[in-house]
Amino acid sequence: MKELRFSKMHGLGNDFMVIDAINQQVTFSEEKVRRWADRHFGIGFDQLLVVEPAQQVDVDFRYRIFNADGSEVQQCGNGARCFARFVVDKQLTDKKEIRVETASGIIVLYVQDDGWVKVNMGVPNFAPQSLPFLVPQQQQRYLVPVLGEDVVLGAVSMGNPHAVVKVDNIDAAPVEALGEALESHELFPERVNVGFAQVLDFEEVRLRVYERGAAETLACGTGACAAMVVLHNWGLVSDRVKIRLPGGDLLVEWSGKPDSVVWMTGPAETVFEGVIADE
Repeated sequence: MKELRFSKMHGLGNDFMVIDAINQQVTFSEEKVRRWADRHFGIGFDQLLVVEPAQQVDVDFRYRIFNADGSEVQQCGNGARCFARFVVDKQLTDKKEIRVETASGIIVLYVQDDGWVKVNMGVPNFAPQSLPFLVPQQQQRYLVPVLGEDVVLGAVSMGNPHAVVKVDNIDAAPVEALGEALESHELFPERVNVGFAQVLDFEEVRLRVYERGAAETLACGTGACAAMVVLHNWGLVSDRVKIRLPGGDLLVEWSGKPDSVVWMTGPAETVFEGVIADE
């Protein structure tokens, strides 16, 4: 039985096990990831982040993400910031601008002098088929029947699928019940992340996110971006918005112009280093 080195990190309380798969060999299975993710018998995390050698030219690393249930997903904004801090802190690169290959395309990460990380999250994709979302045509607002009522939501892919629901009071929002029902709704055949957003003013939003494969988390970077762009399309927020999540704040910027990218800036912290037996 070999030993596997890892780091435990978090971005606003959204926590990760991070593995350098460049300098050590490791194989993954859903059962193994679930075992590591268990907070009583394993490491405990929302998602597993894996650093691998780039498979494309002009890219620095490949970045893989596994949910706590063992499923592999395309993108994670809080994870991207932790990924950037990890490769810099572990001296896997001396760059401050890092190009990373993900399952949803190339992203660019910028490690700032204050330790925060700014992420080019790419261009939001509102086409229903990009999530996928089984509706006849693209709209800014959709009416979806769920739990005996019609829920108004926006839908966007930020490299992973998101539904956004505006609520009047985030503390009273039915995040668990409605989040779980929408996550596995038949209109979202590959499941969906569900954001519940309360607009405080034109530049500040409170947000809770029910993530597919992980339930509600303390923070979701792509969820923050999804909420901002949907609310921007609805004319409710400006081009620069503070997103207040249970784990802390993120800054999200988007002009709303065609083909304009979303920028997300926030912290990433290392909690501890460890070694675990890897069968």
